[in-house]
Amino acid sequence: MGGSVSIGAGAIPRPIAPPRETPVARVRLQNIDALRGFVMVLMLVDHLRETWFAYYAVTDPIDARTIIPALGFARFAASFCAPIFVALTGLGAYMFSISHSSEETTAFLVKRGLILMAMEIFLLSPLYWGIVPQPTFWLQVIWCIGLCMIALAALRHLPRPALIGIGLALVCLHNLLDPIRMTAQDPLFPLWAMTHQRDTFALPFGFVAKTTYPVLPWMGVMMLGFGIGPWFRPDQDPAVRQRRLVTLGVAMIAGFVALRLLNVYGDKPWFVVEGQPVRTLLSFISLTKYPPSLLFLMPTLGGGVLLLALFERINASKLIAALAVFGGAPMFFYIFHLAVLRIFYHSALAIWGPNHGTFIGVDNYNWIFVWYVALLGPLYIPTAWFSRLKRRRRDITWLKYF
Repeated sequence: MGGSVSIGAGAIPRPIAPPRETPVARVRLQNIDALRGFVMVLMLVDHLRETWFAYYAVTDPIDARTIIPALGFARFAASFCAPIFVALTGLGAYMFSISHSSEETTAFLVKRGLILMAMEIFLLSPLYWGIVPQPTFWLQVIWCIGLCMIALAALRHLPRPALIGIGLALVCLHNLLDPIRMTAQDPLFPLWAMTHQRDTFALPFGFVAKTTYPVLPWMGVMMLGFGIGPWFRPDQDPAVRQRRLVTLGVAMIAGFVALRLLNVYGDKPWFVVEGQPVRTLLSFISLTKYPPSLLFLMPTLGGGVLLLALFERINASKLIAALAVFGGAPMFFYIFHLAVLRIFYHSALAIWGPNHGTFIGVDNYNWIFVWYVALLGPLYIPTAWFSRLKRRRRDITWLKYF
């Protein structure tokens, strides 16, 4: 880019240096990456449970009367992962749109959406074969995010108030659709299973699909993440942004507590377990994830925006920098850690054989936390390498999809 400085009637050509990134923009990006990284690290606990504690049945929502308390609270902590990550995907799409044309943004969302859906089917689903009955294609969170990105590619052209309004309607009102149940005999059953009813439907050649993440409410979450994007523009005052985030987060959590106490809408009722206050608390926070109920989304998204504000305030800490490494390469970490867990599992199964029916696993849930501490460091090293590679080699197009 070139320019000139006028002096009287003449002009002296002088190159104009590209604008430097402001401190606000750097903080914002590290802040978002750190929260994304926090989600990825938290997710590891639940995936370890799926690997080494798979024989222990966990209902949705959990049964507070019978669940191991440590597992119940760990499941609640893991509940924050998907809502925060989906909302950050919407926010990330808005940030991408700031520096790219409308056509480029649409193309990126569609391409990435299709790539994520293909990864779920052809890469991630086979990783579960041998642990769960096959041949099942698990339409889980990556599939869901892919579909939501494709939907967002079209919906983002709506006026911002309309986009936020539709997002709120999907999040707040989709539980009204819960009574609608379809069976395999209904012609629209596969579509409804992918949209709102968690279920299994048949595919050709003996395959089946499990719709773990029906997409309707998740579309609302991604739209809301996109909708708050203007708060994160580089020209926005960080203090104003943080006040908005704190206000929003507190309001969502307070609204959750009030609505949960009423026990009238948004999820299955909670109950008191006589003489066991811990299990009563577990009942209160036992929320439906598949699909995510309104009450599931209120505290998890509320907690997410509070963490976003907190991480921005302490952005200079080593913890935030380390979390940002995980968040800088989320897809790489997701695929890599699942592959490592499956290699460990199948190796142990081949060496020692099953010890819980058809599964092999640990007998005490506390071993999950031992595995967690042991794996964080080894998983950090390759993730940090790939994160640096993404920053260094921006000329390699496919890297941006990870």
